[in-house]
Amino acid sequence: MKKLYLTFIVLCSLSLLLYITLGGKAAVAAKHEIRHCTPCHIDFTAILPKGHPQVKGNDITSCLGCHPSDTTDKPEPSTFFSRIHRAHLSPKVKLECTVCHIWTPGKRFALRGQKQSTAALSRSDMTLHKNIFASWSDSPYLDSLHGSKNVTCNGCHGTMLPKPDDTVDSERCLKCHGPLENLIAKTVPKDFPDRNPHKSHLGEIACTVCHQGHSESSVYCLNCHKNFKMKIRW
Repeated sequence: MKKLYLTFIVLCSLSLLLYITLGGKAAVAAKHEIRHCTPCHIDFTAILPKGHPQVKGNDITSCLGCHPSDTTDKPEPSTFFSRIHRAHLSPKVKLECTVCHIWTPGKRFALRGQKQSTAALSRSDMTLHKNIFASWSDSPYLDSLHGSKNVTCNGCHGTMLPKPDDTVDSERCLKCHGPLENLIAKTVPKDFPDRNPHKSHLGEIACTVCHQGHSESSVYCLNCHKNFKMKIRW
């Protein structure tokens, strides 16, 4: 009788453990299987700009009628794309990409409601891009500064999705921050006019020599002129 009782206790414990384990996995799976907005946004009027037309529907496809090409690859702000990503990538939310995107590892990555695939992301690619977007959303670097101004990855890189070895040509930077003559005029030091970082004695050098998008920026001039007092100004 005692052995039977102990067996019963062991079986109950195993069942409880199995229930908790599977239940936890089911909860995680359920979280990742969210496919629409209403579980979090019961009333869209609370999050939309004042005067915004009423939204019909409950997923990202409801927005595509008015914002079909907001993911521009031109060096200019992309307000809808930027705001919706930054809101859902914030540390408090950290929404899974697959809520709004369809992802088949190594084959297809696309926005729900659109046939066009933007990339064939492997699992390692997906991890990389999650890190890139997290930095763009909230970091002390230039990527996040551009994000706060509604400039997306496409605005600087000109591609649908960035790559690890991507860089940015100076010509593209100057589309927003130039022309170069105006930039030179803005950064003439009052105490030492010849110490202008945008009019170097080395000639026309790449913006990325000093300005880094995804890491800490530094003043290139200080590698030689160590007695200069120069800072990167945003």
